[in-house]
Amino acid sequence: MTTIQNPILTGFNPDPSICRAGKDYYIAVSTFEWFPGVGIYHSKDLKNWRLVSRPLNRLSQLNMTGNPDSGGIWAPALSYSDGQFWLIYTDVKVTEGQWKDCHNYLVTCDTIDGEWSEPVHMNSSGFDPSLFHDDDGRKYFVNMVWDPRVDNHPFYGIVLQEYNAEEKRLTGPKEIIFKGTDVKLTEAPHLYKINGYYYLLTAEGGTKYDHQATIARSENLWGPYEVHPENPLISSFAVPRNPLQKAGHASIVETHTNEWFLVHLTGRPLPMEDQPLLDPRGFCPLGRETAIQRLEWKNDWPYVTGGNQPSTEITGPAIDEVKWEEAVEKDDFDGEKLSQDFQTLRIPLGEQTVSLQDRPGHLRLYGRESLTSKFTQAYVARRWQHFQFQAETRVAFQPESFQQAAGLVNYYNTQNWTALQITRDEEKGRILKLTVCDNFSFSGPLKGRETIIPEDAEYVYLRVEVDTAVYRYAYSYDGSSWTDIPVELPSWKLSDDYIQGGGFFTGAFVGMQCQDTSGAGQPADFDYFSYKEK
Repeated sequence: MTTIQNPILTGFNPDPSICRAGKDYYIAVSTFEWFPGVGIYHSKDLKNWRLVSRPLNRLSQLNMTGNPDSGGIWAPALSYSDGQFWLIYTDVKVTEGQWKDCHNYLVTCDTIDGEWSEPVHMNSSGFDPSLFHDDDGRKYFVNMVWDPRVDNHPFYGIVLQEYNAEEKRLTGPKEIIFKGTDVKLTEAPHLYKINGYYYLLTAEGGTKYDHQATIARSENLWGPYEVHPENPLISSFAVPRNPLQKAGHASIVETHTNEWFLVHLTGRPLPMEDQPLLDPRGFCPLGRETAIQRLEWKNDWPYVTGGNQPSTEITGPAIDEVKWEEAVEKDDFDGEKLSQDFQTLRIPLGEQTVSLQDRPGHLRLYGRESLTSKFTQAYVARRWQHFQFQAETRVAFQPESFQQAAGLVNYYNTQNWTALQITRDEEKGRILKLTVCDNFSFSGPLKGRETIIPEDAEYVYLRVEVDTAVYRYAYSYDGSSWTDIPVELPSWKLSDDYIQGGGFFTGAFVGMQCQDTSGAGQPADFDYFSYKEK
């Protein structure tokens, strides 16, 4: 048996939904406002995972134009039945105020990495839906119900309704089958049928440090559901020194070797010296990640092996280890398609905005809207996956005015980011400018000290070094002699926990950006992009 180190999916891979197809295992994770929507990972041993699909890759499946920060794809649910994969997802349109406007859809595909179907609208009554395939062939849809009424708790309960796959619609009565425990914020329902019982696994307590997974069972699908006698199934709330915090939002799988495992959301706070342990409990710039625990059964109840807190290391299943090829650290943009690690904000960027053909060997970005836009940003980025890494690019850009800028950006959302950009000053000509957006407060730390770029320098190399709690930018003209930007930036400000006091849902990204608020669409050419763990 192998040893598995947690987390298994590092850096912004939240809300895991695991399923098995034969001897293959798949996990689907949330992507929120990042496009394409949903990440699906593949493993044969539960230890080694690779990104194999981003199924929602067409505007007809997912159009998040104008969606709020941390809106979009919440908690997809992946299942395999009747010889095909079923993917349920939510597109959240409104997050603030009394309402959560959200729409739930179903897409299917015969293969995990094929072209997924056009979406079927299921309902819009709440988020975190999933599809349960009963052993008699019938299918059922569950989701949490949102209550917008003033003075009511907004998490109303878990609703169940049958789904007619032939007619592609929900049918029959809707019933609330579970109101949750006194922890409340009951969401993320997954149904399983095991040894004659129906098990309802939910998340409770919110997705911050109070998070947990709750499980209940019933002999009848429609309830009543009895809560686990030693609930929660997993949580980190009582163990603040555990490096895997926020444990909750889980799903269960039985291996083809008849072993049971639970995958769950977790967050790893930065080590912060001389800070109180509990308030603030920590900052997680890598966002919410995915970990795995072994399950055992007692009296027809599942228990996490070793107790109901997450372990950083577990014993894997009795399956031979299958390793995938190492991730490519450098993309030279010589192919016809971008790596699946790259995503854009809210929508796919058409050939008028991003091109691998207009200047061969380069990623060309035509300047679009600012980094504060929720509509069309020319920003191609990948998530932070490590506490210590280096990202680098080489860019050719000839701005004609201060309204045009291109460079390297570290980004959490429209209100929190930093950008080292080539732009133009009326007196100094081409310059390197650092802009900081901190909870929508803007600053230019290099004001008066901007680097003037030599006229004969077609390319400028840009680099960021992330070193746990801080990160720093640097630039070069030859790729070997580097000059540091004399500003130290806090990594923890690009975390779920910092943004407007916490409660947002993504993680830090790093990538290439070009903006032109004059409307001229001035292009920037990026020769390569590399990401390397230190």
